[in-house]
Amino acid sequence: MHHANVASVMTTPVVRIAPETGFREIVALLTEYDITGVPVVDGDGRPLGIVSEADLLLTLAAQEDQGSLLPPPGFSRTGPGGAVTAVDLMTGPAVCTTPDTSVVAAARLMSRHGVKRLPVLDEDGRVFGMVSRGDLLRVFLREDRVIRREIVEEVLGVVEGVSPAEVGIEVDQGRVVLSGTVPEPHLIPIVLNLCRSVDGVVSVTDRLSAETFGGEPTNGESAGDEPSGEPPVGDGPFGGGSVSAGRGVRGGNARGSGAPTPVG
Repeated sequence: MHHANVASVMTTPVVRIAPETGFREIVALLTEYDITGVPVVDGDGRPLGIVSEADLLLTLAAQEDQGSLLPPPGFSRTGPGGAVTAVDLMTGPAVCTTPDTSVVAAARLMSRHGVKRLPVLDEDGRVFGMVSRGDLLRVFLREDRVIRREIVEEVLGVVEGVSPAEVGIEVDQGRVVLSGTVPEPHLIPIVLNLCRSVDGVVSVTDRLSAETFGGEPTNGESAGDEPSGEPPVGDGPFGGGSVSAGRGVRGGNARGSGAPTPVG
């Protein structure tokens, strides 16, 4: 499954500042360009760190305020001679990424390091873009019809033995509901996991059933039994048989609740 990459969502060109850029100039740049952080680069454009609104707010929080019940921070980020520049304020080293990194990998990188934005580096290691959490979240704005088409073509169309004509797909606000049948039970988790990997999918609800398991009917009857004449118990408005969980196929409590499965 191919995900969108950072290049497709990043902001470029990017506002950059030098280490000697002053406090007020940084505030003015953030306001002018409506951004919340800016990379600090050396003379060759390579990243040194990031100055964010949170870094700047430390200076405000350190001011005396008799009306505040909270004490000021116990440190000051002031350079020699009282100067407050980017190199004094920045958090570094900067956690960076590349344009061909997937949006999933970039999101994991942000989560691991607890950062809200990543400078994007070119082949020479110079900053030429920025990607923020908001940029990455844009993948969840994909239209439902686009998500459905990708599931049909790149999930159901590539899993051997699965026929797109036998699987019902409903997509609403990124929430996917799968119904219908697949040939074998082991194909169900494969289809579910691949659907969760589609960009823009928020959750996947499983209402699939398998046609056979070891040559036995999936409605729980033994191979030699006569059909009971009763329809299989459905597990929701989209149908789908309930079968013995002990044989590796969906039971009534295994996936029959219809509750959305979180995106993995």
